Amino acid sequence: MSSSKYLLIDASILPEVYGKVIEAKSLILSGEASSVSQAVKMAGISRSAYYKYKDKVIEYKGETGATATIGAKLLDNAGVLSSVMNEIYLAGANVLSINQSSPVNDIASVSVTISINDLKLTTQQLIEKIKKIGGVKTAEIV
Repeated sequence: MSSSKYLLIDASILPEVYGKVIEAKSLILSGEASSVSQAVKMAGISRSAYYKYKDKVIEYKGETGATATIGAKLLDNAGVLSSVMNEIYLAGANVLSINQSSPVNDIASVSVTISINDLKLTTQQLIEKIKKIGGVKTAEIV
């Protein structure tokens, strides 16, 4: 059983085929290509090159950036969570995950983790806007 060894290398010094394998994998994942054959044709590589390197070449995205988690208690009414999500969207945040418990006494606990890299307001301003939504009982950064 061999042990894998990983290196972080600047892509500019690697053969072009590695970048094209990454491109083909991305085309498949995004749905732009419906098959490996279509993806490799779009990326400009052979199927054999794709299969040779697909499990060995992985794009490193670096740090994902700043995140925040919002904890809230919401009334179990239609549209309350949707309104919270809309406020997050308007603030320029990207939702990374949502966890919601089953309502107890018509109140559900919700945890929303967001990327705040492109946030147009402070997290506290966002919380204040969320608190003003009808059906939101509490909201805070946790």
